[in-house]
Parts: sequence; C-alpha cells; structure tokens
Amino acid sequence: MQNLSLALIQSPLHWESPAANRAMFEEKIWQMDKVVDVIVLPEMFTTGFSMNAKALAEPMNLHTTKWMKQMAEHTKASVCGSFIVQVDGVFYNRFLWMNEDGSYKSYDKKHLFRMAGEDEVYGNGSEKLIVNYKGWNICPFICYDLRFPVWSRNVTCEYDVLIYVANWPAARANAWNTLLKARAIENASYAIGVNRIGEDGLGIAYDGESVAVDFKGVDIVNMKNEEGIAYVSLSGQELNDYREKFPTWKDADDFRLV
Repeated sequence: MQNLSLALIQSPLHWESPAANRAMFEEKIWQMDKVVDVIVLPEMFTTGFSMNAKALAEPMNLHTTKWMKQMAEHTKASVCGSFIVQVDGVFYNRFLWMNEDGSYKSYDKKHLFRMAGEDEVYGNGSEKLIVNYKGWNICPFICYDLRFPVWSRNVTCEYDVLIYVANWPAARANAWNTLLKARAIENASYAIGVNRIGEDGLGIAYDGESVAVDFKGVDIVNMKNEEGIAYVSLSGQELNDYREKFPTWKDADDFRLV
C-alpha cells in the first residue's frame, strides 16, 4: 500500500442550514493548499445534529450528493461525511463516500443516539461498509457507533482505517478520545475521528478534538478546539510491519453477529 493522505475538516456548523454549510465547506475545500486522497467532513455536516428530519431530509442524488460529487471531481479526492437522507419515507443519518468519478457508497448509522431521540426519528442501518480505495480498506462509522466495539471488530484485518464522523459534545470529550484510541488498538488499525466545534441551535457545545490515531493508540494529530484543516499521511508499510510483528488479530475470538 502506498501512503494514504487525508484532510480532516473541523468547523462550526450553521444550524439547520444546508445551503450555508455547503457554501462554507466549499470555501474551505477551495482554500486547501495540499493535494490529498480523502477529505473527511463531520456527521450531519449540512445541518448539525438535528432531529428535524422532516424539514431537512433530502433524497439521494439531489443537492448534497451532487455537491459532494462536484467537490470530489474538483479536488481529485474522495469526499466523505454524513447528512440526512430520506428513502421510501424513512429518514437516515447516512454516511456517503463519494469518488472523483461520481461513483459512491453509503453507510446508514446503526447505533442511534436514544438520549437525543435519534432512534425515534431515524431508521438504523444493518450493514457495515468497507471501501477499497487505492489499496486501502476503509471502514466508516458515525458518532455513537464508537461506543460499540463488537460492531467495529476487525475480523482477520478486513480493514486498515476506521473513520468516525461525529457531532460529539464537549461534555463527553474524554470518552471520545479514549474510545478512539481503544478502537485503534484493539483492531490493529488507524482510527480517524472528525468532529465539529462551536455551539448548535440547542445550546450544546462541541470541542472538536478531531484526531488521527495510529494502530498503537498514539495521536498522529489532534486538532483540539481549533477550526481548520489537518493533513494526515498514513503509512501502509508501518501498519503491515506492525501486524506481522505483533499479530494479535490471529488470536481474536471468533464470533458472528445475529
């Protein structure tokens, strides 16, 4: 595997304003001064973590899908993040992986945050997604999924990079940092976490702390509470060397989800 380069974009969000958020992220992407393979945006990057799905949801292949396609085509990178989608009358918090050629894959958030009533508004997904991209296998999840290690278990090293996009509140920042390190260590994988900053329309504060963590649980970068773009390069050679020298994955418990 060649090295994989990513741009992590950490930003405040305009509350429930898709057009304003797309314009804001577009400006940030235009200002990028490095060429990367993947651009990562937060969870619900067009709206903030809103339960107002009826007013904010859009079908696939409309505004946000087309916008992501334009961004990917312009940057020659894959662009990913989650937004509110409606399919056959059901709302989903959907992660979209958009390639520069306009092809895409999606993952619907499985673990819905009941403490905010997300489980009462959105349908939950049932299938994991693993994207094969430039020789890397990349497995995306969304926010609350981070708390559930069985769902992210890396059976026989089926993926190399975890990506978590989030609106993770400042009040639980310690859990965010701790769990990202745990997921990286237990799965012998890189872990990327992209969160937002600022305050949402409900008065909830977010501290960001978007990070890239290596397979030993060591921060490669931590954006703290700063708005901006962090550029990260992941080494496939270092990952493969570690897995060969310390093959904990060979002793993992066999199981299947039912």
